[in-house]
Formats: sequence, C-alpha cells, structure tokens
Amino acid sequence: MAITCSIFIATSLDGFIARKNGELDWLIGSANTEGGEDYGYQEFISSIDTLVMGRNTFERVLNFNEWPYAGKKVVVLSSGAPRIPDSLSDSVEVMSGTPVEVVRRLSGRGARHVYVDGGKTIQGFLRAGLIQDMTITRIPILLGDGIPLFGELDRDMMFHHVETKTYGNGFVQSTYKAV
Repeated sequence: MAITCSIFIATSLDGFIARKNGELDWLIGSANTEGGEDYGYQEFISSIDTLVMGRNTFERVLNFNEWPYAGKKVVVLSSGAPRIPDSLSDSVEVMSGTPVEVVRRLSGRGARHVYVDGGKTIQGFLRAGLIQDMTITRIPILLGDGIPLFGELDRDMMFHHVETKTYGNGFVQSTYKAV
C-alpha cells in the first residue's frame, strides 16, 4: 500500500483529546492563535487528500460553524448509516471495515495521504500498524479524565522523534515517524 496515514491532533497534558462527553471546550478556550498562528495545520491539511474519522468525530465536526474540510474527501467509519447533509454528499461517504480494509480500498482509489482523526479510529489504525506520522500538540491543561488519545496495544510501537516546537502560549508540538 503506497499510502501514508497521519495523525495531527491536540491533547491535554494528561493525554486526553476530549472530555468524556466528547466536549472540546477546554481546547477551544485554549486556542489562543498568537497573531493568526495555526500551529502548522494549514500546511498539514494541504498535504492530505483524504480524511478518515469515526462517526462520533464526524457528528461533532458537523456542529462547527463551517465545514472545515472543504475540498477533501472524508470517510466516516460506521457500521450504521449516519445522516450526511446534502451539502456534503459529494465529499463525504460512510465506510465500514477494519483499518486495513479501509486503507486498501482508499489506496485502490488513489489516496496517497490520509488524515486519521477521532479517538477510537486513531487507536484502531495504531493497533493495525498503519500510522506512519504523528503530530501531537500538548495544551497546558490537566483534565483528569476524558477520552484518551492512546489506548491499549498488544505490542510496543516505536516512533522516532522528528522535532518539537514550543509556542509562547505554552503549546508544545512534537512530530514523530513510525520506526
């Protein structure tokens, strides 16, 4: 499979990507964008052609003021049939299957760089050994509880540290590549 799967995500200091109920209020409240700083997001999103996310993440993103993935193909992993708004029917599709099956299908369609998003989806792709790149931005807040970025693994997974950037607002962003 000539396809790269990447993570670009923010976590609390204690490793949570959202509160237990899925709320991101802590992140939105922390997102002080120093003079328009986007923490590398536009460069990253420009490099991908497809997003794969779970149903819960999709439904959360639908509540944003505007659809943040215009011009990108979005695959929602679900065994059910989540409602896709008519305005997104040309760019969003629902797919089921294991991460390996999903990547195989996307690769067969010509996908080259996939952004994997959502806690369970990221964990499934990691367990399947499909994540090649991770960019994790740690926000200086402790939540104490929530949805973790990482879950249980059946083996150790080694990553090579590429770089770490620090920002004036306390954000620390580290990039890793799978070994």
